Amino acid sequence: MKKILLAAFIIVSNLLWSQKMQHPALLLTSERVNYAKKMTDSDPRLKEAWKIIKKQADDALSKNDLLKTDYLALAYLMSNDKKYAEKTKEILLNSIRGKQWSSTDEMMLRKPAWRADLGFSHKCRISAIAYDGIYNMLSETERKEIAEGLFNYGVLPGLGDWFLEPTRIHSLNSMGHNWWTSCASMSGLLALSISNEVPQAATAAAKFYEQLPEWFAFAGDELQNKPKSFDKNGGMYESINYANFGISEALVYMLAWKNAYPNTKPLEIPELKNTPDFFMYCGYQGDNKIQSLNFGDSRAEITAENVMLLLYTLGQKEDNMLWYLKQTETGNNREGLYRNTPLGFLYYPDTNKAPKEPNLKNSQLFADFGWATLRNNWKHDATMLAVKSGHTWNHSHADANSFLVYYKGENLIADGGHCWYPNPAYRDYFFQSQAHNVVLFNGEGQPVNQQYEGSMLDGKLTNLLDAGTIKYILANATGPTSNNFTRNFRHFLWMDNIIYIVDDLKTYKEGNFEWLWHLEGEVKKSGVDINVKNNEAALTIRPIYPEYITPSNFVHDYPTFSRFEERKAPSEDLKGETTYYAVKSPVAARKIKGLTAIVLKEKETDKMPKIEKIEGKDWLGIRVHNNGKITDIMINQLADGTLMHSNSWIWADGWETDAYMFAVTYDENSKPNDAKEICIIYGSALRRDNKAYFGSLSKLNMIQKLEGKTMSVNIDGQPLINASFYAPKQLDTLLVNGVKSTFDLDGEYLSVKLDNRIKD
Repeated sequence: MKKILLAAFIIVSNLLWSQKMQHPALLLTSERVNYAKKMTDSDPRLKEAWKIIKKQADDALSKNDLLKTDYLALAYLMSNDKKYAEKTKEILLNSIRGKQWSSTDEMMLRKPAWRADLGFSHKCRISAIAYDGIYNMLSETERKEIAEGLFNYGVLPGLGDWFLEPTRIHSLNSMGHNWWTSCASMSGLLALSISNEVPQAATAAAKFYEQLPEWFAFAGDELQNKPKSFDKNGGMYESINYANFGISEALVYMLAWKNAYPNTKPLEIPELKNTPDFFMYCGYQGDNKIQSLNFGDSRAEITAENVMLLLYTLGQKEDNMLWYLKQTETGNNREGLYRNTPLGFLYYPDTNKAPKEPNLKNSQLFADFGWATLRNNWKHDATMLAVKSGHTWNHSHADANSFLVYYKGENLIADGGHCWYPNPAYRDYFFQSQAHNVVLFNGEGQPVNQQYEGSMLDGKLTNLLDAGTIKYILANATGPTSNNFTRNFRHFLWMDNIIYIVDDLKTYKEGNFEWLWHLEGEVKKSGVDINVKNNEAALTIRPIYPEYITPSNFVHDYPTFSRFEERKAPSEDLKGETTYYAVKSPVAARKIKGLTAIVLKEKETDKMPKIEKIEGKDWLGIRVHNNGKITDIMINQLADGTLMHSNSWIWADGWETDAYMFAVTYDENSKPNDAKEICIIYGSALRRDNKAYFGSLSKLNMIQKLEGKTMSVNIDGQPLINASFYAPKQLDTLLVNGVKSTFDLDGEYLSVKLDNRIKD
């Protein structure tokens, strides 16, 4: 094995590692153990957790399992019974007297061979905790033998492959995702644990601590088409599963370092500031526990209690985090730091004072990597719409413009799932567009090579607006589907209990479009509707444009209607077979608009709203009668890139506008002129009867509501906005993007100015 030469490295002062570490110093600290001893008898949760941990330790006494020595070490520290320490010592000695540690055969076949993989890193982690935990009962000779063995078996190959020169194999560009923090951080943790006995390990551990922020700050690269790791709002593109795993592995090292060297200045990692919010926004509280978005290679039961717990312990204490941890403390993820695990037992905070709901917005966009969640509230069994359109590669599937709907505790519109990666079904189905809620052209979605090479042109999410009962976001999958599409936009307009999806599609040649639906629960076609029910949750999907689905199964008599088809696919983890659905356009086309209404029902037997098509020259739309209100939604056929320099003016049912799409809502017994809610997407004007209901020099996105003497406006689209609104009666309050604002009123018109330009 090559000898690793380390230059002298000073992080704070020469005293940092010249002073002996006082074991146990890393994670099973005396302070935490003593507090647990004190509280176990009086806290029923701790008492039950300790019972489970002790049983695991007792079972481990008759085995030779290195990966259970953290339980043995904690049992020794809690009980002072040396049998647990003796068994830990025996296992550690056996592990460094036997066969050299290595990664799996598959990793060793790579050129150069990867000596350290995830299984290897877990050995490093557990060995570090165990050695630190029983350190004080070992003789100097035993410490030296074990420490030098752990250095040769664990630190040299681990940090040698992932961090240290001159043997490092991996870069942040090639393997800078969750593997890097696991393999490098856990090898670093092992180095930190043996710092007293092996000076080279102390130097390596300090050097790693200093450079750890590089992983968080990685900004991606153009040449190898790698995305930045973290969104400015805290998210990580790899999926909830791998974000939680990768971040928490780094945090374990940071916590161990803080415990060992409490006077060291904390690392500056601004990316972590919003990370807890990311996991909360991507969670859904149903069935009395948190589910997580399962975009990519993740699962609904995967949660982020590891990150929450570790950040909270490191000092980032927020009440919202306690809310999350209260939902997860009983555990539903095999890798979680729950109370009945050694670290969870010592570090899980008191959640008795957790708020009933987090203090967060109802909607959040992670624009850097293309995720968004929109919900009606944070109550149990709320409604949530999640949308994804971003980078495709590795654990991030070919699912640009896909979406999920959660309602009354159920994930009714779902993801296709995933399976173990070596299985052909993973690369042939689960990763590909067919396993997601997207639009295909001639049966094709994103090119299959994007799984390995990445999407050179990524999907995007923009223009999130949340006005309470009206929400909007735009998804753009044109880039990753540009092998077929020249336009692939998907508009989500959520009004009251109906989510409208507008697909703006254009391709290079004529062909057939098909809308895919992955649904959970009982699915039944009824006339032109697709009904979905799961326990108390029910919704109805009604495709409206380009055409309704055939009203009966005798499709031969409906050649101009869309076809509803059932398709078979493997279920998640290949446990069986599942059914997903496709709605196919009736005729070949090159340019098409799709409009689908998803109606969320209070009861399965509730009547559907009356939805009728309305159309005119250069526009199409629908009129919806729902709960005493009428909503007209019009789509401008000239505002989709058809025109170059001419503006896209249409005259639609009495309205004059250049907007791509607009919606007006008014009472059943009133007229459109009396609209109390107006939504404009990509428009500079909306006029009627010689009145300018909205005006702006540039095309903007806007939701306006009138309630009594209060007007609320949510608006975006440009950094500098001068907009006017028709105010039919005297107002005393104006809210602009949720903030009370001053305003000028000139007769019947109200003016608003917003300046969000970047200033020096």
